[in-house]
Amino acid sequence: MTREKLQWTCIKHCGACCRLAPEERADALAALSEDQQRTYLAMVGADGWCINYDTGRQRCRIYDERPDFCRVSELGRLFHVPDDALDDFAIACCNQQIRSTYGGRSGVMRRFKRAQTAGGPVDQ
Repeated sequence: MTREKLQWTCIKHCGACCRLAPEERADALAALSEDQQRTYLAMVGADGWCINYDTGRQRCRIYDERPDFCRVSELGRLFHVPDDALDDFAIACCNQQIRSTYGGRSGVMRRFKRAQTAGGPVDQ
């Protein structure tokens, strides 16, 4: 059986990954080095959102200089995911984070699911 392989893509005006509340992100925090954990915890605001996330404009204020753990391209290394499984892993991470931040039936979740594009056939 062959199915289309989805390719992960970020969507604008989401920011679910910027919800850093440590009590909600234990797995992510555990994957980081001690230095990265210190940086991560220093970025958590009183409301659980990253202090660099502009909630009004829904964008990162330090996007070009953001830490490596804020980059999807680094997820594979942090969580020991092979390159050929990174899209599926990133989609699963986003699904989980969007669901916990905005809800599984939210407009953000619907936009995210629509944005994931089929990259080509995958044998199953």
